[in-house]
Amino acid sequence: MEGRLGAEVVIFDDELSPAQLRTLERELGLSILDRTALILDIFALHARTREGALQVALAQYAYRMPRLTRQWTHLSRQAVGGVGLRGPGETQLESDRREIGRRMAQLRRELEQVRQLRGQRRRQRRRQGLPTVAIVGYTNAGKSTLLNRLTDAGVLVQDQLFATLDTVSRRIVHEEGDEFLLTDSVGFISKLPTDLVEAFKSTLDEAMGADVLVIVSDASNPHAEAQRQAVEDVLQSLGACEQPRIEVYNKWDIALPDHQVLPKGTLKVSAKTGQGIEELLQAIVDVLRQGERTLELFIPFSRYQVLSDIRKLGRIVFEDHEESGTRLSVRMSRPAANRLMSQFPELFSQSAQ
Repeated sequence: MEGRLGAEVVIFDDELSPAQLRTLERELGLSILDRTALILDIFALHARTREGALQVALAQYAYRMPRLTRQWTHLSRQAVGGVGLRGPGETQLESDRREIGRRMAQLRRELEQVRQLRGQRRRQRRRQGLPTVAIVGYTNAGKSTLLNRLTDAGVLVQDQLFATLDTVSRRIVHEEGDEFLLTDSVGFISKLPTDLVEAFKSTLDEAMGADVLVIVSDASNPHAEAQRQAVEDVLQSLGACEQPRIEVYNKWDIALPDHQVLPKGTLKVSAKTGQGIEELLQAIVDVLRQGERTLELFIPFSRYQVLSDIRKLGRIVFEDHEESGTRLSVRMSRPAANRLMSQFPELFSQSAQ
């Protein structure tokens, strides 16, 4: 094949078993890459944070372990035993597998430390009552461009697959006072390798634990509907089925005629030109408000320190200073409202809505 076509590598758009990989390499005499190996290579190029690099390395080792071969490990002899060396009768292949197992265990320990830190930050945000909104969608649908348009985040934007691999979160304060955390993470793809889903579980959990999902599709792509189904398949596999959703067709400035008729409620947005951005922000705020509670409180001057905490947790919609204290009407997320009511029950002059 190399002589006829000048090829040096053959890429298969599916995952190959170790036996298939060996047979094809032997028969064709060329390097073989399957879909998973190619995606892992792309991920490795784009991992910029420590967590991203650890996740990619773990997925690569998990993929390579069953694919170790004699050719790969130059396995043709038994090693001599000794301290720090392979044991008596242990092959190079067995030694390589043991070493990969050791490295994978170390990577898992390091990732667990990172995940614990991420979990602590997530719990802290929950205690502050800050709702979260996750942008999800097929790779190259323009999610990072959308995040930049909404937040001036300065996230890398390139017309290529998986240009953004690491999770990016930015705080947004709406002009009406509503606040939320907007998160963008790795793009989905059809037939996403299982090893990648597992390795990136903590990153995906950050998005999947959001209060609202903004699902972005590419209006300029003729396969947008199939890609949207692939996104849905990944969301289902991650258990992200209950959150409210906002459907967005991005790149509307170059939308294909096939996408002119969309399901009711779908927003037409162009992150590049700004079209539909205000409508998207308002839609996010409206959905978040549906999950809020309105609390009526009276705070005596003797308890005035509580007022600063309340301002951090929610949005003051009414405030009246009376002779002995301040009467408030405040809207906040249900978790934050429940914590406040259990912590300061004496401050509530009316039942919460």
